[in-house]
Amino acid sequence: MLLFKFKGTFGGCKCNESFSTQDQRCRMNEDTGADYLTPWQLSKCLDGGGVGVVESSHCSSYAVGDVVTSFNWPWQTHAVMKGSVLQKVNPQLVDGHLSYFLGAVGMTGLTALLGVRERGHVTKGANHTMVVSGAAGACGSIAGQIGKMDGCVRVVGICGSDEKCRALVEDLDFSAAINYRQEDVPARLKECCPDGVDVYFDNVGGVTSDTVISQMNSGSHVILCGQISQYNKDVPYPPPLTVETQEVLQRKNITRERFVVLNHMSKADAALCELSQCVKSGQIKVLETVVNGIGNMGEAFCSMMKGGNIGKQVIKISE
Repeated sequence: MLLFKFKGTFGGCKCNESFSTQDQRCRMNEDTGADYLTPWQLSKCLDGGGVGVVESSHCSSYAVGDVVTSFNWPWQTHAVMKGSVLQKVNPQLVDGHLSYFLGAVGMTGLTALLGVRERGHVTKGANHTMVVSGAAGACGSIAGQIGKMDGCVRVVGICGSDEKCRALVEDLDFSAAINYRQEDVPARLKECCPDGVDVYFDNVGGVTSDTVISQMNSGSHVILCGQISQYNKDVPYPPPLTVETQEVLQRKNITRERFVVLNHMSKADAALCELSQCVKSGQIKVLETVVNGIGNMGEAFCSMMKGGNIGKQVIKISE
């Protein structure tokens, strides 16, 4: 058993079809929609992705000072945990930014990188255009950068505020960004993607995804990562598509497969090394929204669910 003091973060995530730090919104449903996610229990301590430092250890695999991470870290300042549920990580991989283990150099980054690589079929020199929904979130912001890094000539993000649009274009070098709350999405998509859409990294589902799919090219690819717009509805996962959208997929031979990063963990070590190198070199830029103090976790969680975060939502518990 181990005694830990949190150092850095709990991570919040709402829309990824992977552990990331835990798809916490899905865990609020009795049926999470995923066999690898268990629902939160009433009157029990909540948990999620966390990273911390060992303060005391009775386990030979871990020593005082080791940095460890877990998908099921209780929301509290100290915890006694079994070594079997923890993973030791090397702070040098993130230049000491421990929260990155919950995002860009963790499951979130793996979801973005392997999702694009395994489902996106981006080809250098093919002049591909990628669209990312939920683009200013933890996963979407990384996925768009990877798409551009892998050869997309145009990457367009869809998000929910002008501030997020500016972050995508000015900070992450997206080609363009669309504010779905304020703009005419179909018209702006045609403007930003004059040659159609070849790869769609889908984090949200619903009307936004129907609109993007309607403008996709023949033989293009949808990376089905999450469907956050549908999680409050009593529907199965993945949610059913409209008849019109199903017809477009069939007529244009568009692939649309659910992506679960846990099915690709044989490639995780190499992918994490690549993500680490890209982050440290500045090739991938990391966005985070950091809130200090465990007493602010509830407020930060609700803010994230309303789209208040840019990049990874992080709760910093201690120095």
